[in-house]
Amino acid sequence: MQADIEEILVSAEAIKNRVRELGAAISRDYEGKNLLVVGILKGAIIFLADLVREIKIPLILDFMAVSSYGSSTRTSGAVRILKDLECPVEDKHLLIVEDIVDTGLTLKYLVDNLKARHPLSLKTCTILDKPSRRLVEVQLDYCGFTIPDYFVVGYGLDYAQQYRHLPDICVLKRDIYTNGQ
Repeated sequence: MQADIEEILVSAEAIKNRVRELGAAISRDYEGKNLLVVGILKGAIIFLADLVREIKIPLILDFMAVSSYGSSTRTSGAVRILKDLECPVEDKHLLIVEDIVDTGLTLKYLVDNLKARHPLSLKTCTILDKPSRRLVEVQLDYCGFTIPDYFVVGYGLDYAQQYRHLPDICVLKRDIYTNGQ
């Protein structure tokens, strides 16, 4: 798999330090509040696990699974909920945790959908922001790293369900995801 990697974009150590900072900021901001952390499956799971261990206040954890990519490297633009929340949101402060925000289409859909359920507040957190690909405006309240328009894998991010386990965020070699497409 290492042969498939062009370069390490964000090291495991840099990720660890930034997640610690994000956890501290979220802990301060939500002190004394009823926090529901919503992890977006599957890509955010590793970031989410690390992040909630750094949040030093009580929280409830729930998950949503959405699809906008299928097995492609480009979003279809149509977002579908594959798994919805189990917890009601009306009396809670929601924090959506995503792996990467690029076009913004998925996050905008999630924010609009969850706001319609009347939480007390709603904020967003992502480990990666790729603003050069943005198609719709979204607000990122907590962001780990802003990156250029590279196809990245590792730390939960995948290509064709591979590479999620890599500890660093890496640029995937172009020929890996363009062969056969």
